[in-house]
Amino acid sequence: MTDRSTGHTGDGGGRWLIDGDNVVGSRPDGWWRDRTGARVRLAGEVARLAETTGNRVVLVFDGRSPGRALDTAGGVVAIRFAGSGRADAADDEIVALAGPGDTVVTADRRLIERLPDGVDVAGPTALLAALADGGSPPRSD
Repeated sequence: MTDRSTGHTGDGGGRWLIDGDNVVGSRPDGWWRDRTGARVRLAGEVARLAETTGNRVVLVFDGRSPGRALDTAGGVVAIRFAGSGRADAADDEIVALAGPGDTVVTADRRLIERLPDGVDVAGPTALLAALADGGSPPRSD
């Protein structure tokens, strides 16, 4: 059984841990005009991909939950908010969650340097390509 707050199934990893704001910010689609809307769209897209591939996903955002639920992920994606008020608080959350066999999706070099051994990294471009074709999970860039 999966722990919905962390995405862990007890089998030692294999999740996608997505630096949500990093991915949102990599698309010049006007996200800055509606950050919550951009987060909701990403969650929905990631959920559809996860349903197709069967991968477990934890989507982590900086800040506090916007008050309206990001429930578009349909229970397939665990959504976490690193609400400490610090910029890049999501990085701390991702580092704490990451383990061997997991794939972290980010372009944040400081975050990548902090990840434990055995964690794969894929950039936002790989995830966005997977979202566009609805197929393969992101692979290391």
